Amino acid sequence: MKYGHSKIVLLSFIIVLAFSNLIFSQGIPDVLRLGQPGLGLGARALGMGNSYIALSEDASAMFFNPAGLGLMNRIEVSGGLNYDKVKNNTTFFNSRTNATDNSTKFNRFSIVLPYPTSQGSLVFGASFNSVKNFNTSMSFDGFNKGSNSMIQSLLNTDIPFDLFLTDTLNNTLINGRLNQSGSILSKGSINNWAFSGAVEISKNLFVGLTINGISGSFSSNNDYFEDDTKNLYQGEVVAGDPFTTDFRTLHLNRILNWNLKGWFAKAGLLYQINKHARFGATVRFPQYYTIEEQFLVSGYSKFGTNNFVDLSTDKYSDNVRYDIVTPFVLSAGFSFNASGLILSAQSSFTDYTQLSIENPQGLSSQYVGGVNKDINNSLTQVFSYNLGAEYTIPALGLRIRGGYFVQPSAYKNDPSKFDRKYVTAGIGFLLTQNVGIDIGYAHGLWKNVGDNYDVNVSRTFQDITYDRILVDLTYRL
Repeated sequence: MKYGHSKIVLLSFIIVLAFSNLIFSQGIPDVLRLGQPGLGLGARALGMGNSYIALSEDASAMFFNPAGLGLMNRIEVSGGLNYDKVKNNTTFFNSRTNATDNSTKFNRFSIVLPYPTSQGSLVFGASFNSVKNFNTSMSFDGFNKGSNSMIQSLLNTDIPFDLFLTDTLNNTLINGRLNQSGSILSKGSINNWAFSGAVEISKNLFVGLTINGISGSFSSNNDYFEDDTKNLYQGEVVAGDPFTTDFRTLHLNRILNWNLKGWFAKAGLLYQINKHARFGATVRFPQYYTIEEQFLVSGYSKFGTNNFVDLSTDKYSDNVRYDIVTPFVLSAGFSFNASGLILSAQSSFTDYTQLSIENPQGLSSQYVGGVNKDINNSLTQVFSYNLGAEYTIPALGLRIRGGYFVQPSAYKNDPSKFDRKYVTAGIGFLLTQNVGIDIGYAHGLWKNVGDNYDVNVSRTFQDITYDRILVDLTYRL
């Protein structure tokens, strides 16, 4: 047993930094979780690759371009459901594992109300939108031949000492060559309460504004194991302490819980150039999120002597609060309609270096300043693009759709394999004169990497695929 030595006082964020990508709390991945776009909403828009800024002639205009509401002259009530499937094929030291997460949830409920005018148009709308899905999973399992380990990486903390894996001078028998395994399960979503208005300020020129209230949650449950499967450490891990004979297992569990709220605004313009062509542009103003975070750490070490040592959860857990502010997003697009064929294209500009953490409570200003500096040094500006098409078959009363879009990586110098690429398809048809159904499908794929600790010594290589099916039901008076 170990007694009578002084403990190093550690703030929770230092522990988090040591855990690297398993939970890098208040770090770049967490900021990007809120800063990067989701898959949006609206089955018609999804089927057309979310290339919708220059169309936006239904309730989803409140999300894509609120000016598009000005084109609507009928009351609309609509809603949708989406099914998401995320598959992560992970390679870890030449060992492959698969993890899949499936979810079905309510996507949106929207009401659009045109207001009678003597000329032009004035339209209002309100909508509940589920705009981002955090549900993912990942697992890994492989033997690390290197002379490194999580135990060694954490020697600048009290964790190895508290688990009887070092002596008072941080000496340990452990020198890598351990089997490493784990899993990460994430859940949560972001919801918007949108209130919109649009007006025709001049002939064929519409402007609109959406004010969004934000609510949501995120949770991540991370398990990490190191096992001596080769029986390399059968002696005393701590010299002179028989309690530590025959190291078997290190286990760490980290749980990150977020409750979030916030708001933002989006302004749009739409111009009907002629009966065939439209131009649209939007400005999404910075999103302001307030995060209430709970960070929980537990774990144990196991020895062949049937001895277990549990980690004190209270010592390494914390509750903090802070704000995340996202950058402006500037977007513009065109659409062309002739002979039943609609073609649309758009692009968006985002400067991810403008992401920031602000107003920390429970975190030092030095730490937050360091994260914001890392954001500025590590992230970059990106242009995303969306392409879409729709063709109406009058004889069948059917509209068929296709699209493609890319969400570039926010990191500097990332190759294109880390960009999120989606192909989409969809159909739409009327059940009755007033009731329509739209179905959209998207298939996305990209690569990702994650470091369990340090840099490129215990790295997972991930091939991710994302499938979404979105079904909307619309009623128009």
